[in-house]
Parts: sequence; structure tokens; C-alpha cells
Amino acid sequence: MYSQSGYPYSPYGYGYGTQGTPGMAQTPTPGFVQQQPTTPAPPPQAPGQLPLEQSFIENILRLNRGKIGTFYMTFEYNERWNAKVFKGVVEAAGRDHIIISDPQTGKRYLLLMVNLDYVTFDEEIKYDYDWPGAAAAPDLDTYPPR
Repeated sequence: MYSQSGYPYSPYGYGYGTQGTPGMAQTPTPGFVQQQPTTPAPPPQAPGQLPLEQSFIENILRLNRGKIGTFYMTFEYNERWNAKVFKGVVEAAGRDHIIISDPQTGKRYLLLMVNLDYVTFDEEIKYDYDWPGAAAAPDLDTYPPR
């Protein structure tokens, strides 16, 4: 069935689900009940772990600042080297980058997250906040969910 505007009836707007033409006063189709969109409830959080919206790689790396990690990277379409391994102390991490430093030379590397395959640490990985209110700590940046 089509409205006067030529659009089929649908509950999604733009002339759909109503009678008449766009821009004119619309009246609901008889018997049609429009549902309001609902926001899903956040999933439950497991004790001792980061909330889901904070368990991004950059936040885990921030929790492990000062530790030595081995960063396995691949670079598509690179003729010199397709894969490279970097080892260094985690200095900082953001949504799209990691900064590490080589403890022997002091050289610093800015690595792009898009090239990161995985990271290994020779010691335990810190994954949760140890103190109350730590999630609101100013040095642990959090971003809205992606």
C-alpha cells in the first residue's frame, strides 16, 4: 500500500506509516502503534575487570606504563619489511598510537595502533584498577564508547 506521496507505508518516517504527503499534517495509519526506540542496558561487569567501554588496548597499555613489552607490528604493502618487532618500555598510549622507549638506547618510538598485531610482556599484565575511584583518576583518560 502506498501513501499519496508514492512511498510505501512504514513505521520509520519520511512519509512512511502515515497518510498524506510530506510537509503536510500527517495522521497515523489506523491500528498502527509506533514503538519508541529503546537503549539497551549496559552489560554486567565482571569483578576485577575494566568496564567494557574502558577495556580498549590503549587503556590496558596505560595501566602497564613503565613495563617492558614486545610489540608485534605488520605493515601492508611495505616492500622493505612487512612485519617488525619493537621492544621497549610503555611510555604512553592513545586511541591510535603507542609511545615506547628502548631502555638501552633511550630511543623513542611512536607506533600506530592500526599496525599493531599483539603485545607480549615478560611479567604479569595489569588489567584492573587497584584503588577506589581510580576510574575517575585524571591520568587515566577515558573516551566515549566507539
